Amino acid sequence: MILQLEGKQIVLTGAAGGIGSLVATRLRAHGARLIGIDRVDCPACDETIIADLSSEQGLASIGDALGARKVDMLVNIAGFQYFGPYERQDQANIWLGYAVNLIAPAALTRAVLPQMIKRKSGHIVNIGSVMGSINYPFFAAYSSAKAGVRGLSEGLRREMAGLGVDVSYIAPRAVRTAFNNAAVMRFMEMTKMHPDDPAFVADRIVQAILKRRKETFIGFRERLFVRLNALFPRLIDAGLAGQTAQGRQLFSSDQ
Repeated sequence: MILQLEGKQIVLTGAAGGIGSLVATRLRAHGARLIGIDRVDCPACDETIIADLSSEQGLASIGDALGARKVDMLVNIAGFQYFGPYERQDQANIWLGYAVNLIAPAALTRAVLPQMIKRKSGHIVNIGSVMGSINYPFFAAYSSAKAGVRGLSEGLRREMAGLGVDVSYIAPRAVRTAFNNAAVMRFMEMTKMHPDDPAFVADRIVQAILKRRKETFIGFRERLFVRLNALFPRLIDAGLAGQTAQGRQLFSSDQ
């Protein structure tokens, strides 16, 4: 059954970003009212809430604001990515990644869940990554945070069974946006990765939302590799060895 969004109030984090803005536009086209949460204005939304999702104080403030208004759907898209040798990632950077990628979705979900349970109606949508299931070298912090988002989604989905609250986890693969810096783009060229067009990914995300899909992985090969990694992780180790060597070569040239 296709979810009807006419008149629904949707909160979308990362709504000013390359994927967030496209998702917002598509959800509005289905009749929803969009409240964007980001560090800057979100032109694709009906309303913007400027917020810092990386601090405890910022999350507490936005959580209080969301808890005080009707939220039919929460879509957690905001993300932060570090690419490089883990030993070069400083402590502040590690905190920022886990705060934005994992703690923020968990905290904002906690803020809106009571009202959804009370109404017996609501939808939590967490945008993860294929890297949350196939933990990638040089993306260790990002991959592990997205693995946590998948675990959060699965646990909540089971907990919300029979309470009228849907929980969706959607995992894109690489996307051609400013989220990927020059080093990531060089790595993708070296390893012959082909990032998806942002509009294609936004379409798939909205399709999964409308169909209330519990879990969606974008890309046939990626879905296959996710299954293989769960069953035969050492096989994937061997498959990624070449890309790991190329990554080391890339970063050794930066020294």
